[in-house]
Amino acid sequence: QAHLVESGGGSVQAGGSLRLSCLASDYTLTTYVMGWFRQAPGKEREGVAGIGSDGNTTYGDSVKGRFTISKDNAKNTLYLRMTSLKPEDTAQYYCAAGGLSCLAYIRALGVPPSARLVDYWGKGALVTVSS
Repeated sequence: QAHLVESGGGSVQAGGSLRLSCLASDYTLTTYVMGWFRQAPGKEREGVAGIGSDGNTTYGDSVKGRFTISKDNAKNTLYLRMTSLKPEDTAQYYCAAGGLSCLAYIRALGVPPSARLVDYWGKGALVTVSS
C-alpha cells in the first residue's frame, strides 16, 4: 500500500512560482504511475500532470509549458514545479499513484491520469494565487 504526503503549498501572486513535493513510501515511484491532480471549489478533480515509472511525462492543456512534473527515486519524492501561476491555478493539489490501468490510459491518450483510475491519494496541499 502506497503512502503519499504533499508539501510546499502556499500563497503566491500571479506570475510567481511554487514547487510542490510529494514524499512517497518505498518503491512507489518505481512501481506506479504518479500524478498531480487539482480541485478548485465547486469543480471536479482534474489531472494536471503524470509521470510513468519510465519517466515519460504528460500534461493537461491548461498547464503545458508552465508546470513540470519530475521525480527523484532515490529520495522517494515526486515534484511539481509551477511557474507563471495564474489565479485560476488556485486549488487543492493532490499527489496520486495508479497501477497498470493508469499506465495504459496515459500511454494511449497522452494525457494525465484519470482520477477514476487512481489507487492511492495524498491528503492535498493548498495553492492560492492572487491577482
